[in-house]
Amino acid sequence: MGYKIKEVREAKGMTQGELALEAGVSRTIIAGLESGAVGNTTVATLIKIAKALNVTVEDIFFANAV
Repeated sequence: MGYKIKEVREAKGMTQGELALEAGVSRTIIAGLESGAVGNTTVATLIKIAKALNVTVEDIFFANAV
């Protein structure tokens, strides 16, 4: 999932900090998810990240989306 967050974020030209600010979560969470250091997060956090990226949570989980 983290690689997909990074892929979508970079495709939209956003930094981790910008995504964190837009999603209302810490940059540490974004960085941890993208690097794999954080393997679990709440559904609420995933929804916030997806909304900030203008994608669905499903888009983050399925490789062919976006």
